[in-house]
Amino acid sequence: MANQNSNNRHNFSNKIVLITGGTGALGSSITKTFIESNATVISSYHNDKETEKIQTDTKPTVQLIKANIINEEEVEKLVSEILDKYGRIDILVNVVGAFRGGKTVMELEEKEWDIMMNVNLKSAFLISKHVARQMISSKYGKIIHVSSRLGLHSEGRDSAYAASKSGLIRLVESLAEETRNSNMNVNCIMPSIIDTQANRKAMPNADFNKWLKPVDLANVVLFLCSEEAKTITGAAIPTFGVA
Repeated sequence: MANQNSNNRHNFSNKIVLITGGTGALGSSITKTFIESNATVISSYHNDKETEKIQTDTKPTVQLIKANIINEEEVEKLVSEILDKYGRIDILVNVVGAFRGGKTVMELEEKEWDIMMNVNLKSAFLISKHVARQMISSKYGKIIHVSSRLGLHSEGRDSAYAASKSGLIRLVESLAEETRNSNMNVNCIMPSIIDTQANRKAMPNADFNKWLKPVDLANVVLFLCSEEAKTITGAAIPTFGVA
């Protein structure tokens, strides 16, 4: 495996890291970056097809657990399985998310609205709820969610997605306040367009050089989970890029 992060000064050798949605384009980059920083990594996934590449790239250093993060019973089972094996979860990075746009509010169907709220917001609520309980008990924890620049300002024809990502920012702020006295940090990053194969296929005429590289976002996540960022909580970090 090529070490994209060989100069990384962060060492997570004693940390148990759960990455939900860790087999997608961004999630796999975050997973590999934590592995390169010596963490014990557990990655949840929902789509069997997404596991092939990450198993090749990281085997045998990542444990994969299939779970539907918008189902509370499956979330409870996922967390319990990790706690039974490792005794704790030190870091949660929630990368579960999806985008659907292109329709006005008047054109949007109720089921499309519900999908965005479930995948982007309900999932974050459920995994935060069950992981934070253990972190509060342990008096230690780092939680990072992936919001979006559109969570700050909608561009139109993206109402369900933008609303769900805006709600995620408010969830992060609330949880950060509720855990402020538990030696926990709860934050989110707000990327713009990420350079993935799916986005390239969807926007073939775009300038890919202006898009964010997954490894650069992974490095921001690692920083936020490090002790160097222990004073940062309740923050929505702009990661828009500079192009």
